[in-house]
Amino acid sequence: MSAGRARLGVLVSGSGSNLQALLDACARADYPAEVACVVSNVPTAYALERARRAGVPAVALDSKAAGSRGAFEQALVETLRAANVEWVCLAGFMRLLSADFLAGFPGRVLNIHPSLLPSFPGLHAQRQALERGVKVTGCTVHFVDAGTDTGPIVAQAAVPVLPDDDEASLSARILSEEHKLFPLAVRLAVTGKVSLEGMRTRVAAPPATEGLCLHNPGMPR
Repeated sequence: MSAGRARLGVLVSGSGSNLQALLDACARADYPAEVACVVSNVPTAYALERARRAGVPAVALDSKAAGSRGAFEQALVETLRAANVEWVCLAGFMRLLSADFLAGFPGRVLNIHPSLLPSFPGLHAQRQALERGVKVTGCTVHFVDAGTDTGPIVAQAAVPVLPDDDEASLSARILSEEHKLFPLAVRLAVTGKVSLEGMRTRVAAPPATEGLCLHNPGMPR
């Protein structure tokens, strides 16, 4: 681990493909962060194996066995603090965090969500997008607050919804962009390029200009 790099605690509940994207980013010498520990509320989550293979401490804290939300979150905070975590990243972590937990890492908890928030918060965002018939959806990295996917937005990426999409195909298209967006947003946040202004953020980085506008259906040529 390199001095001067921000220490990340990554919370997971499932397979951990977004965790893998962060691990891959942190393996690059020019990346300003490192994964200090990975914690899962599901002891059988494959994400823990990803962490072990990368040589990162992997901790299982079974939320069902904790007895209460407060007890689970207390153990979670203690685990993160023992690893000297500075930033917390939610990578498919399927639990809401209380205001008490967030107060332990004020303005330093990031989540990635598979929709263009504020549209389609909560579970099954891809299914919600298909049911509503939207033509464009995507993913969002945002600061976490006490609501459900309501925190200030850091970065977003858009993808088209195709006529023959089902939940699996749309999820895969969004997930591909999540793997790019999450490491980018973390880089911006830990290097101080994201400032909070109420419910908005100001990001000191230009947007991508190539293909900046997505039309679905496409414009006639």
